[in-house]
Amino acid sequence: MVQGNRITSIVALALLSAVLPGACGGGGAPDDVGAAPEVCERKGDDGSTEFLKRVGCAEDFEALASAPVDASLPGARSVKVVLDQADQNALYFQNSVLYQIHYDFVSSHLSGEGLPYVPPLAEFNATEYFTPDRRFVLGAVTHYEGPGTWALELSPYDTASADMITALFRAVQGASFFGAKLAFHPTSEAVAVEAAKLPADIPVVSTGDLYAGIDYQPLSLGTAMGRLHFAKAADLADEYLSHQDIVVLDEAPNDISVVQGIITEEFQTPLSHVNVLSQNRRTPNMGLRNAMSHPELLALKDKLVELTAGPSSWSVREVTEAEAKAFWEAHKPEPVTLPELDLTVTDLRDIAEVTPDPPEGEPLRDAIKQAVLAFGGKAAHYSILARIPDLPIQKAFAIPVYYYDQFMKQNGFYEQIEAMLDDPKFSTDPAVRDEQLKALRDAMKAAPVDADFQALLKAKIEAEYPGHKMRFRTSTNSEDLDGFPCAGCYDSNTGDPTDWEDVLDAIRKTYASAWKLRTFDERTYYGIDHRSIGMALLVHHNFPDEEANGVAITNNPFDTAGVQPAFYVNVQAGGDVEVVAPPAGVTNDEFLYFFSQPNQPVTYLTHSTLVPEGETVLSAAQVHALGVALDAIHTRFSPAYGPAAGNTGWYAMDVEFKFDDDASPNEPPTLYIKQARPYPGRGAAAGAP
Repeated sequence: MVQGNRITSIVALALLSAVLPGACGGGGAPDDVGAAPEVCERKGDDGSTEFLKRVGCAEDFEALASAPVDASLPGARSVKVVLDQADQNALYFQNSVLYQIHYDFVSSHLSGEGLPYVPPLAEFNATEYFTPDRRFVLGAVTHYEGPGTWALELSPYDTASADMITALFRAVQGASFFGAKLAFHPTSEAVAVEAAKLPADIPVVSTGDLYAGIDYQPLSLGTAMGRLHFAKAADLADEYLSHQDIVVLDEAPNDISVVQGIITEEFQTPLSHVNVLSQNRRTPNMGLRNAMSHPELLALKDKLVELTAGPSSWSVREVTEAEAKAFWEAHKPEPVTLPELDLTVTDLRDIAEVTPDPPEGEPLRDAIKQAVLAFGGKAAHYSILARIPDLPIQKAFAIPVYYYDQFMKQNGFYEQIEAMLDDPKFSTDPAVRDEQLKALRDAMKAAPVDADFQALLKAKIEAEYPGHKMRFRTSTNSEDLDGFPCAGCYDSNTGDPTDWEDVLDAIRKTYASAWKLRTFDERTYYGIDHRSIGMALLVHHNFPDEEANGVAITNNPFDTAGVQPAFYVNVQAGGDVEVVAPPAGVTNDEFLYFFSQPNQPVTYLTHSTLVPEGETVLSAAQVHALGVALDAIHTRFSPAYGPAAGNTGWYAMDVEFKFDDDASPNEPPTLYIKQARPYPGRGAAAGAP
């Protein structure tokens, strides 16, 4: 929860989804909450009603309400409303299925024939949401099923005055069966400023009030079967989970082995490693208040069940062993076959040269795939970032997979891996597997590193990176890839060249992280041949004490229809708190940046608890710099993964960034992009309710 006008993250995101054009949550028919008698305006079962001037009953509302789409808050249905100030404040409740955005409706029904003509879309958007002399006041009435609330809302970037809001509210209140229950809900801090000026008799409902009535958070949609297993997140380090488990947890862990599904009692952030993993695995992931004591779940503890996480509701039922086995067999992921490593590359390559621009007419994606063979996914993508004009990144170079392969061969580790894979107990007993993998990692951390490689690396660092601690980041051929991001699978480490053994320790620890239990099991789940793994290293100087760190998605994950694009940003002050898995009681600055909209509005969803009340982690100038960078990244990678590559679906890049003043300590911290990889999306519900 947050204080004052600060908006609770999960709810605010969903509220935005409800009011943005073409987006709303799901839910059942509105309950009978109106004080006035219900007299339906719509006659019969005609489904072609394009608008009503009065909503007289629940059936009227349902006939106009938008169908559910992806949203983080379920149980919401929305009808868009239009107040025409050029026609004596005539009010229209538009069919929000036939007309997903206000413009489509007003240009079809309120243009010409005695009324002023509606201008083209770009001009309409620039005037009708932002100018004081606009013709229309545009909003939506949303029914939140959980708390039973009817709310009038504006788009979060709408600059309508308190007088405009009042006029729209009075009109809707007087023309609806739910008028006596109607409240105004501000969807952003800017709208909340105007809401504070509303007449005292207009109730204002806070995000916290709505949040209190919500108990279900859909994150990764889908259906799975497995054994319902209860555990505490803090105990997962010492507890083995089966890939056939559906696990119920008190809170979201930062990492988790392969499971069939996840239910957490504490709500999650959309960019958490656990959720990204679930999305990539296409397995359900959901938040459910009081999940650990939920009677329906407790009744099925340790039993085989089917769990479905849908956009508006969830369900669970007991299944037979035969049903579960059939499901597992039918839903085994397609095996991921890694191409043969390129072990001919031996130079320590400056990052801009790792992924050359493809010849004209050749796909960028093919160039990335080719670079991955020698330099891994992270370095291949970072190389493209390095050639985006004016994009701020650290100077870097890449150590090819040749030296990982050399390290493994010279120390006999491939033979040790073969022996493990041939041991039947290793594949069937997670405790044995964990023990043997730890022994391998310990041996790797103590093994010698080739002397010629050391000399080559030392010369590179001394000549081009003097006086800096160096960060050695994993860049394998099985991470940061389209379809297999493997978020959090590997560990990066820092070494100080003034103590050369510290550098060698950093390299060995990073190499060894390829053989963590969770990482091994993730690859096994996808049918990856462990013998085909290779690790390159992306190397740059370390950020010793950054002022802010964050992650962003270059598209709006709560509007996958693409009618209201925005950048989703999660950022925290300093570098000590994990932004994708903050400790209990700590929140980040979380916001949507409508970069392509006039005035580029920002809607804050939560605020950091690590900065003073009323302040934000990033300044307006820093937010703009981040937006420019995200826009450039989104555009540059489109020929590999987006519309420019023929992808007609929803597309986004997952970007990590920092703000740091190391280069200019007396200047405001500046932006550095750390990495970019394809974002896997939100999953797909199979028979979701």
